[in-house]
Amino acid sequence: MTGSAGEMWDRRYAERAWPTDPDPYLVELAAPLPPGRGLDLGAGPGRNSLWLAAKGWDMTLVDVSRVGLDQALAAAGALAATIAPVLADVYDWQPDAAGFDLVIVANLHPEPDALAVVLARATYALRPGGHLYAVGHHVSNLGRHGPPDRGRLFTADRLRGALPAGLRVDVLDTRPRAFGHDRPDEPNESVVLTWATKLSTLRHIHR
Repeated sequence: MTGSAGEMWDRRYAERAWPTDPDPYLVELAAPLPPGRGLDLGAGPGRNSLWLAAKGWDMTLVDVSRVGLDQALAAAGALAATIAPVLADVYDWQPDAAGFDLVIVANLHPEPDALAVVLARATYALRPGGHLYAVGHHVSNLGRHGPPDRGRLFTADRLRGALPAGLRVDVLDTRPRAFGHDRPDEPNESVVLTWATKLSTLRHIHR
């Protein structure tokens, strides 16, 4: 685990309140699913996992920030929901094979080669028939939100190119950035998202 990354995110989560409503596009896509096992990579304070846990999902949250995970645990207690936090760097952590019905990769913006590795591990963690939801800032958001590095921001082509074999891509869209009820929409900003279904078990993804 990268100590400096954990310390940086600890400070950021401690300094201000973060959104608590789930990603509206995840809500749209995941709401019809029956509860199952879910994995949230880079979960932070857990806004997506908390919504799913409240609906009966068994959620595992992986993040480099202990502060973020502690905030998620506190919120889960207030909701009478149960979550399983894992303190780890998602760029190093290896999930178990075929253990989850849903994997979320929300607003992680690694280097291009690392994005493909993270999405391959996420897919490896899915059971056949399980779903991957990935979303990130569009390159047009450069200088406003997301990392200050154009190469780490998303386009539909970049996200499509990072997806591993063994997935059926059901949705691949560029959409307006949306926050739900606790923050207003900000105009002229976009996200790129995908919703994909695992077709078959993949081989182990080596580090």
